[in-house]
Amino acid sequence: MSKQLVEGVDFYYEDGFMVLTEKYHLEKGYCCGHACKHCPFNFESVPEPKKSIALEMRLEKDL
Repeated sequence: MSKQLVEGVDFYYEDGFMVLTEKYHLEKGYCCGHACKHCPFNFESVPEPKKSIALEMRLEKDL
């Protein structure tokens, strides 16, 4: 049985897309490989070159 997701806690909507939060990903416990916006695992399962692009975008956002 899967847990019911809570809007504002596990996800939110941005430009019509559901965005999963860091909390959701931490509870899941692993990187799914889709380069999620709030991945707390540094995109470890994302294949190149998508991984490098995602890391670069995150660095630019944090500047």
